[in-house]
Amino acid sequence: MKIAIAGSAGRMGRTLIEAVLKDGEMHLAAALEQADSAFLGKDAGELVGAAPCGIAVNADFDTALAGVDCLIDFTRPAGTIAHLAACRRRGVAMVIGTTGIEMEHKLQIQDASRDIPIVFAPNMAIGVNLVFKLLDMAARVLSQGYDIEVIEAHHRHKIDAPSGTALRMGEVVAEALGRDLSKCAVYGREGVTGERDPSTIGFATVRGGDIVGDHTVLFAGTGERVEITHKAASRIPYAQGSLRAARFLKGRKNGLYDMQDVLGLR
Repeated sequence: MKIAIAGSAGRMGRTLIEAVLKDGEMHLAAALEQADSAFLGKDAGELVGAAPCGIAVNADFDTALAGVDCLIDFTRPAGTIAHLAACRRRGVAMVIGTTGIEMEHKLQIQDASRDIPIVFAPNMAIGVNLVFKLLDMAARVLSQGYDIEVIEAHHRHKIDAPSGTALRMGEVVAEALGRDLSKCAVYGREGVTGERDPSTIGFATVRGGDIVGDHTVLFAGTGERVEITHKAASRIPYAQGSLRAARFLKGRKNGLYDMQDVLGLR
């Protein structure tokens, strides 16, 4: 497969480039960046400390996507939507791992999926997506007498909170309990808050250092606690999951999928 990477000079972009270069079934066809990037023209292989690969970082998305099978995008919402339009014009599949996507943009992704195949997920790591399945099971079993809190921690550079993964965890739990997360979520507590409403799902956010991504869902009952946790030690699992998602899209004409589809967990 011919793969293009958006945001190629970023932390996740470099991890993706390295993963593609090491994969025997994938070929790096384009490494893309913003027009004002200081890395334009640099060889993508050298960008990740490897041997030159002959692919220079460039900003011409529309031209670079010619002949590409799939674009993997972990950038920012505005960039992702612009890249979505280019992929739709070119008939290029997309793997979208961008977080902080608003409902308006989600609707645009859904609309584009009528023409191209897309995997859109808040977290591409295989382990995290297994955790989503475990959370559905746990929420159904622990539906009475347990308070539910989602705790997440990320590096100091992350710009959105709670993380997309934390929000998806909350959605999975809320759906299993027959609740609407937009109505039962509590995103912060301060001062005299009163007793905890048992129907709520709480979120706590930590930002600091170089934490790649820690997520825990706590089911706190009387006399016991159940915690389901995923900790990422590097960005490699996100890259590996993204390549697996790209392979899943091979040969598909259109449709909107997530990692539950990719992993056969539906």
